[in-house]
Amino acid sequence: MTESSLVNNRFPRSNAYSPEWIMSSASGGANSVWLTEWLAEILELRPGMKLLDLGCGRAASSIFLAREFGVQVWATDLWFDPYENMLRIRDAGVTDGVYPIKANARDLPFAAEFFDAVISIDAFSYVGTDDHYLNYLARFVKPLGTIAIAQAGFVNELDKEPPQHLDEWLRSEPLLRSMHSPSWWREHWGRSGIVDVVNAEMMLNGWQCWLDWHRTIAPDNHLEIQTIESDRGENLGYLRVVGQRRANANLDYTNILIPSNYTAAPLLRQ
Repeated sequence: MTESSLVNNRFPRSNAYSPEWIMSSASGGANSVWLTEWLAEILELRPGMKLLDLGCGRAASSIFLAREFGVQVWATDLWFDPYENMLRIRDAGVTDGVYPIKANARDLPFAAEFFDAVISIDAFSYVGTDDHYLNYLARFVKPLGTIAIAQAGFVNELDKEPPQHLDEWLRSEPLLRSMHSPSWWREHWGRSGIVDVVNAEMMLNGWQCWLDWHRTIAPDNHLEIQTIESDRGENLGYLRVVGQRRANANLDYTNILIPSNYTAAPLLRQ
């Protein structure tokens, strides 16, 4: 691997990070730092904001956000060891800004309306495609807060039978069928009445970034590399979707065991 392997003029902030660090922090099929930078371009991130990084993997996205934007990030994942992430966070010098959490995305240990924003990098399709999950997740975001995702997806929804050059790859991993297009996500979130979708789009030449990453990180993954090479962006690429929680969103809290009955009272004796 050469120093230029993961340099891309599309992602100037990411270029400051060493290829060794990015590769050692890899946890999935996409360069999480590239996708995080691309998503952050259209978010209003301010120092001190509280972010949930849902499905953070090895926390590279969380570290990047804390270093680049001064936000506080709860790096949350079910599969990756939070102790390992703590060591990576410590070595990156952001222990006062990134907090590793082990949690199931459907059983999050946070207070309602705790976060200014939720982001998910190359992970949301694992949990977010059903009709109920957005209602659950939105409770953790302040009214008018942001829910934003960036991940692999389709340019347009596939017909029942995918193109021949995609068929073997899609059959090799059933979870790939949970990928969707920007228009699908716009409609899926929009009909919920919970968020206003303010952005849903494909990355320009995102397939090339996908291909460059796999050639570097997983050169033996011949099937995926050949699929992306054959497709050349006709069907596959990276997408980002941003929604703003409506101030008057009607959320269902029925799975909270004991309903909240908090009433404000004076803290100190007068």
